[in-house]
Amino acid sequence: MSNVTRHILDNGMTVLLKEVHNAPVISWWVLYKVGSRNEHTGITGISHWVEHMMFKGTPKYGAGVLDKMVDSIGGSWNAQTSMDYTAYYETLPAEHIGLALAAEADRMVNAMFDMEEVESERTVIISERQGSENSPFFWLGEEVQAASFRVHGYHHEVIGDMTDLHTMTRDDLFGHYKRHYAPNNAIAVAVGAFDSAEMLAQINAIYGAIPAGEPVKLFSRPEPQQQGQRTVTVERPSGSSVIQVAYHSPAATHPDYFALQLVNSVLCGAEMMGGGLENKTSRLYKALVMTELTASVDGSLYPTIDPFMYAISMVLLPDGDADAAITALDSEIDRMRAGEITEAELARARKQARALFAYTTERVTTQAFYLAFSESMGGFEWFENYLDQLNAVTLEQVKTAAATYLRPQNRTVGILIPTNGDGNDLNDAYDDEEGDD
Repeated sequence: MSNVTRHILDNGMTVLLKEVHNAPVISWWVLYKVGSRNEHTGITGISHWVEHMMFKGTPKYGAGVLDKMVDSIGGSWNAQTSMDYTAYYETLPAEHIGLALAAEADRMVNAMFDMEEVESERTVIISERQGSENSPFFWLGEEVQAASFRVHGYHHEVIGDMTDLHTMTRDDLFGHYKRHYAPNNAIAVAVGAFDSAEMLAQINAIYGAIPAGEPVKLFSRPEPQQQGQRTVTVERPSGSSVIQVAYHSPAATHPDYFALQLVNSVLCGAEMMGGGLENKTSRLYKALVMTELTASVDGSLYPTIDPFMYAISMVLLPDGDADAAITALDSEIDRMRAGEITEAELARARKQARALFAYTTERVTTQAFYLAFSESMGGFEWFENYLDQLNAVTLEQVKTAAATYLRPQNRTVGILIPTNGDGNDLNDAYDDEEGDD
């Protein structure tokens, strides 16, 4: 039975509490239910930019003040913007958790959005986008995502389109903040060494008086079903060719999601939220890397509110043949779609996925994040029941998921062709791309 308790304050803020007394620390997260999927043309990247502005100070805590306060007590704090949410956290010694509660309550209401700071941060974010553009994975991923989603907000990258970064105004940013940063659009989570009744009372004393915001209808448009394979080609300076094959995939709460996770575990190795285990026993590693058709192969099935994509990425060796690599990939995909998978393979894939889950969620910070993230998708039980859902997947469900989603008509194939120019260190570029947004 879960030891998470769920509470709704009078102003609509959802609060999740989980006591973990292994160490005298507490992680506090505040997640707002708005991300890049809710941005229309003209304001792409606005959620990420507003996240940056939240670190520029309030009348109570000027810019840089909280950095020094958190550092002085041995804590950490940060934020992240994704397709489906924007989230902020502090992980502090338990006796200092009041600072985290007060800081996020203050930022919920009193962020200043000073004009000079807005323009300064415009330069920072444009530079951040330009830095991402040094990565062949960014260029290819952006084109594949744009081709896969023509209508839905998943069409664009979290950082936004360059033209919008140049044209958005301070009023655009402040309006986004005032619409979405309200208690009734927030999920707050505390995990760590505390008494739940005392923590709830403390949270209610600090956040309970903040008025609820007006209900907001989020911008969101369903993507029509893809009717045939799409292909995109990118020509950029690069050390090697890069290939990405992306299949439309179900939302994280769909019954097929965990079956497709195990399909990925068999093909590429266990993966969770962009991180994975060494995949040398996976089918595609054996078929592509060990045969020297590619230098690497990875799979990613990111959990999302709406249907997204299952992406397989390959880096070719310097003299690699893209057609040969895709042919070898398709051979393994066809085997999966034909149901050529054994109970022993599935058991090994499930074991790897369980191990990755344990490694990924051992800290209070990651536990608090996953609870907030899961609640934003419809209920914290998604995270609490993660292992049970993996264990419940049958061999027939895995076969059905492979046959349903790994169809050629359901995918976009992207190829990055190197051009003359300075080569990039692909390993470094890949590491950069995998960081927090």
